[in-house]
Amino acid sequence: MEVFLIKALQFLMSISLLVLLHELGHFTFAKLFKVRVSRFYLFFNPKFHLISTYDTWVRRLLKLKPEVVPTKEVEETDKDGKTTTQKEKEYVGTEYGIGWLPLGGYCAIDGMIDETNQKLSEETHPWEFRTKPVWQRLLIMVGGVLVNFILAFFIYSMVLFTWGETYTPLQSMKQGMEFNEQAKAIGFQDGDILISTNDKEFKKADADMYRMLCNAKEVHVKRNGKLVTIQMPEGLSLIEMAQEVPVFVRPMVPAEIDSVIPGTPADAIGLQKGDLILAANNKQVNSFYGFTDELTRINDVLSSAKTPADSTKALQLTLVYQRGENIDTVNTALTKDLKLGFAPKQAYEPTTFEYNLFESIPAGIAYGWNMLSSYVSDLKYLFASDGVKQLGGFGAIGNLFPSVWDWHQFWLMTAFLSIILAFMNILPIPALDGGHVLFLLYEMITRKKPSEDFLIKAEYIGFGLLILLMVVANINDILRYLNIM
Repeated sequence: MEVFLIKALQFLMSISLLVLLHELGHFTFAKLFKVRVSRFYLFFNPKFHLISTYDTWVRRLLKLKPEVVPTKEVEETDKDGKTTTQKEKEYVGTEYGIGWLPLGGYCAIDGMIDETNQKLSEETHPWEFRTKPVWQRLLIMVGGVLVNFILAFFIYSMVLFTWGETYTPLQSMKQGMEFNEQAKAIGFQDGDILISTNDKEFKKADADMYRMLCNAKEVHVKRNGKLVTIQMPEGLSLIEMAQEVPVFVRPMVPAEIDSVIPGTPADAIGLQKGDLILAANNKQVNSFYGFTDELTRINDVLSSAKTPADSTKALQLTLVYQRGENIDTVNTALTKDLKLGFAPKQAYEPTTFEYNLFESIPAGIAYGWNMLSSYVSDLKYLFASDGVKQLGGFGAIGNLFPSVWDWHQFWLMTAFLSIILAFMNILPIPALDGGHVLFLLYEMITRKKPSEDFLIKAEYIGFGLLILLMVVANINDILRYLNIM
């Protein structure tokens, strides 16, 4: 329960910040062009809200005049019977609030057809969105996306400035990588050190490594001290690479014990620092990840157990290990969460690359740009035969946050979500910012405005598609939780 709360709080903080700043982007450009924003809300507020206030007290505090605009002419008669014509003025301030439904947020811009479903009167006013030049309306619509992109680049820059970048360069992994059967059929061998593809050098063992392998025509590896070139086939799938058990490629980490946790099964059977695991349940173990593969197989058996006896049997483990020159076999039972109770020896010391303030800015922008291009590249897998299964909802996103409070990881995840929010919002789908931008570009090119009726229908269709997508994504989360998918 504690882990769930920590992840949920991090997710809520992150998404609240991103939505708030995204809407502030729209709000800022609207105010710059003197467009009225009647409501500015974090979270949605159907029927009621949690907090609501107008900006009158802020203006009084800062000694600013109320925002008023002339609306219509009215005749006033003084005590002498003299009639004068006056411009009636209307307060055009903003209502700020927090809704109860934490699915996003919004700012209601007067004179605009959007998800707030406001009715547009036949009479137009100078402070309305629809009366402004098209270039101003375009900037108002891209303001949120612009803020999210800038925010992501800024966060990445500050993360690099504060913590640097820590990882083990692939070329420093002297024991090389281990490969699954598909990779070995292509020509890789256990122990190969990944050097480069035909156009890029490998940097670290992460998702970019898989993307490079997928897109490469040839891969250069160091094998027994010599450079070897491997020709890559077309049509490799990033999703299949990552989901196969074992995965396509991973660092070669010896299954050597570094420490044993007291009171665990490993402690009970007498495992010690320096012991080397050779086999688990009669399956040869060549690395630590080979051992975790067997735990994955046990988990699959455990999930299909029908009786307590079946579960007890599934948790049984026969272990073969080597201590010095001696080889021994022991039997034990794993804990219910499939833990034996030891930590593996760290095979490689990570390297930290530090950045000063001036270095961190271009490095952060490059980092953010790489994350954006990688995300866009991976979207093609949504159109694969099982692409819909890859969609994730709030649960999947929240689960990406660490199970302990870690500001470094929190800001990295927030920056990544900011990039996703920006890119998804700029897609040319009605009800998203990109849909409004599409219609505004049409207006700029043709000099004709789409009809109000058309815009309303397009908004409903787009909003319906978004709701459908959200429902599918969150159903996927539930199915994963139930181990159905």
